[in-house]
Amino acid sequence: MNLKLHKPLCFFDLETTGVSISKDRIVEISILKVNPNYSEESKTWRINPQIPIPRACSLIHGIYDKDVADAPIFKDIAPHILEMIKDSDLAGYNSNRFDIPLLAEELLRNGFEFDIHKHRPIDVQVIFHKMEQRTLSAAYKFYCNKELINAHTAAADTLATYEVLKAQVEKYDAIDNDVKFLHTFTTQNKYADLAGFIGLDKNDEEIFNFGKYKGKKLTEVFLTDVGYYSWLMNADFPLYSKKIFTKVKLKNAL
Repeated sequence: MNLKLHKPLCFFDLETTGVSISKDRIVEISILKVNPNYSEESKTWRINPQIPIPRACSLIHGIYDKDVADAPIFKDIAPHILEMIKDSDLAGYNSNRFDIPLLAEELLRNGFEFDIHKHRPIDVQVIFHKMEQRTLSAAYKFYCNKELINAHTAAADTLATYEVLKAQVEKYDAIDNDVKFLHTFTTQNKYADLAGFIGLDKNDEEIFNFGKYKGKKLTEVFLTDVGYYSWLMNADFPLYSKKIFTKVKLKNAL
């Protein structure tokens, strides 16, 4: 079973210092790029996060401070990542909720632009949870009848995710072999940002998903509470969310 692709599809996985989108850092990223002609290219980078890696995280992914002490920092790797994912859609396992938001945060933090609308995201975990309700290792065993060796290493998890998606498309008649369908099927909620702080109403207008203005339009709040935008920009929100806040604020000023 080959996926029907009209543009490259980049499967990727991150190993990190933790699970906070705004505070944690990438220590390893692996990308498997599958082209429409089914040729493949892969690359894995170890990255010095410039902050200590908690021991609890190291025990999971096996990467310790000493392993990345001489590795390049993210800012040096970012151009290579952007070049590899350029003009590609993105796929991963739990990627809509974690890997894509954290990658976007790292890029924006280091001065690189990222626009999710240029990449249709596919989350293989969503397909799995909608159809079977299991973990990645169980998914690999269930769909591919293989044991996942070296789980929690970026390269192994990335390759397993690719194999699982192909097997899912082949197994389920309800799953179309089409990236647009897979993107729609794995998109669980409509958000304007990546972390889910900003929703979209039935008219696709940005609304708050949190706090005292939950359910209210950003445009209306920024007009009636002139200090709220400043509070948002100084609070601990992800940079991609702040980018959307600013976009709406500037739209108000026009």
